[in-house]
This record gives sequence, structure tokens and C-alpha cells, in this order.
Amino acid sequence: MASMTLHTWFHRLSRYRAISVTTEGVRFLLLTLAVGIAAVNTGNNLFYLLLAMMLSLIVLSGLLSEQCVRRLEFHRHLPDTLFVNQPATATLWIANRKSHLPSISLRFLDIAAGQDHDCGIRLTHLAPGASTLRTYPLLIRRRGRYQIDGIRVVTPFPFGLFHKKAFYPQEASILVCPELIPLPPVQLQEIHAIGHEHALSRRGHGNSLYNLREFRPGDDSRAIHWMTTARTAKLMLKETEAEDQRIITLAVFTVAPDEEADRFERALSIAASLIDQLVNSGLRLRLLLGEQQELLAEGNESPLHLFHALALCERRPVADSAAVQEALSQALARSQDGPALLLSSWADPALHGVFPAVDQILTPDTHKDLFDAAGSCLPA
Repeated sequence: MASMTLHTWFHRLSRYRAISVTTEGVRFLLLTLAVGIAAVNTGNNLFYLLLAMMLSLIVLSGLLSEQCVRRLEFHRHLPDTLFVNQPATATLWIANRKSHLPSISLRFLDIAAGQDHDCGIRLTHLAPGASTLRTYPLLIRRRGRYQIDGIRVVTPFPFGLFHKKAFYPQEASILVCPELIPLPPVQLQEIHAIGHEHALSRRGHGNSLYNLREFRPGDDSRAIHWMTTARTAKLMLKETEAEDQRIITLAVFTVAPDEEADRFERALSIAASLIDQLVNSGLRLRLLLGEQQELLAEGNESPLHLFHALALCERRPVADSAAVQEALSQALARSQDGPALLLSSWADPALHGVFPAVDQILTPDTHKDLFDAAGSCLPA
């Protein structure tokens, strides 16, 4: 039991505290060793005094560096969503909770997946009881959930002989969505051209009258229909009909063999870029991801939930192809109120026979330029 407790204590100590020797520190240790050998061989008191001074500097370095990294407090703010290869900004609040001693020459690193990632934040001096707010860039190169375990503080203070490292648990999680790419104009024109016969009446930005309803708190007073208000003695609001009333279904075939993992990431990048373009154009969009529940985004809504679904989308093995095809076929059969696009990273010739109702199938064979534009989005 005692050995188990000792092992646990050492494990915790090694996690929260670490030390590494700098180049100058190696030279100083070698010099200290040489002075010690000279003192033993010669018996000269001056050598013993010099050795004692050098050893005291090593001990003093450890004590002062420990005081620098102790009793710090952090709060981190991350953006709601990140996209692969798209720079974003994070904010880190740092406070020194020591009453009398400052923290000097600090460097900060994020710990993610067991790896150190330099934040680029340096503090030369943080006074006792003081705090500071710093920003640093985030650039992530893989899709999915990005988990940050904590913050590592590093200082070479006071003599630059050692790097003292302290770990502070500060967990945070953020979803990293597929990379947004510029789509070829020809492809966008084809997608915008299909399905004009599937127009549906809905609210939105336009000139035609869609509906009259009673005014509610928070509504835009500029949309009040004064003639109806005067006739009914109630504040009535005019809702207009959207100029482009189409709804487009984007289905992503999530089955792909292992050797097509690269193209699967490209397909998700294309899907994210299509969502961004279509929803910002004012269209309604329905997203189908394999067997998952369908998601809908209006033209005047943020498609953030669609991007999050793509961020967490998992590639299915070829053995699950029949189940995914059946689920997608049923979902597409329920969405016959607009054009449908099928996006697949796997150029399976059987797709055309399985999904006859799809207006357009996008595969690496039929739309090579689209997949080439996506580039490589493989996780680093």
C-alpha cells in the first residue's frame, strides 16, 4: 500500500511539475562536476567554496522558478466554431494569485492530445495580485472535436539553467468543421439552375405579400401594415414572401473504403462549402448524412448545426453500404419538394441505380474538378 501511494504521488508530481536542462545548464552542471572533482583531488578549500556556491545556485534556481509558476489562475475563451485551416482567435485571462512574489519570464502552451502547442504568449513580469488578458491564434488542421486538456507554464527564471514546467488542468472542447473552399463557378451555376419548378411559398426577404399577422414584441416596426391596422384597430405586421423559394436536399453518402479516407474528408469539405454558399444565397437546405436524422436550415438562419453535424460525421465501412443506402433512399423519398444532390467520395457505379430520384450525383469521377478544388483535408 505504501509503495502504491508513493507511485501515485510520483505520478501526480511528474504530471504537474517537470524540469528540463537548457544548453547553458548542461555546461554549468559539467563545470560544477569538474570543480567537484578538482576539490576532492586537491583538497583545496577554495575549490570547496566554489563548489558550494555553484550547488547553491542550482538549488536557488529550483526554488525561485517554482515560485514563478505557482498559484496562477487561468480562464480561456474559445470561439464557438472553428473551420479546418481557417485562423481564429482565442483569449486567455491570466492572474497571479501570490500576495508578495511576482511571476517572471513566463511562456504558455496549450496541451491537446498529449502534445504541447505554443500559444505564442510571453509574459516578462506579472506583479503580485495582477492579471492580464491576452489573445493568441488558433489554426487547427483536422476535423472533429478538438479537446484541450490544460495549460503548461514554462519559465527559465532566474539563471536560464533549467526550464521549470507546471501543468494547470483547464479543459475545453471545440468542434472543428470541415474546411470551406472556393467552389468552381460552373458547379455553383449548375446547382442554382436545377429545381426551379419546385418552388414553395415561404416567408423571407422579398416584395410579394406572404401573410398578415398581429404585431409581436421584437418585430420590426417598419413592417407594420398601417391600412389593416387602422381597419382592425390592432397593430398588424406584413410578412413578405421570399424571392427564391426553393428547398434543396444535400445527401452525403457516408460509406467509403479505407483507401478513400482522403476523398471522404474532401467530400465533407465540399458539403460544408455548398451549405455555406446555398444558405447564404437565401435557399432552404435539407442535409442528410447517411443514417442520421435530417437537418434543415432556412436561408435567414445560421447553418451552424449543419456544420457541427459534418464535424462529427464518421466514415462507414463498405459492409454498411446496404443499410446506409436504405436509410438515404427512405429519407430522399420523403423530400420530393425540391431538387436533391447526392455527394459521395466513393465512385460506386451502383449509386445511380439506387438513387434514381436524385437530380445530380457528385463523385470524384463525375466532378473531378470539384474534388481537386477541395485539396487534401486529411487529419495531421
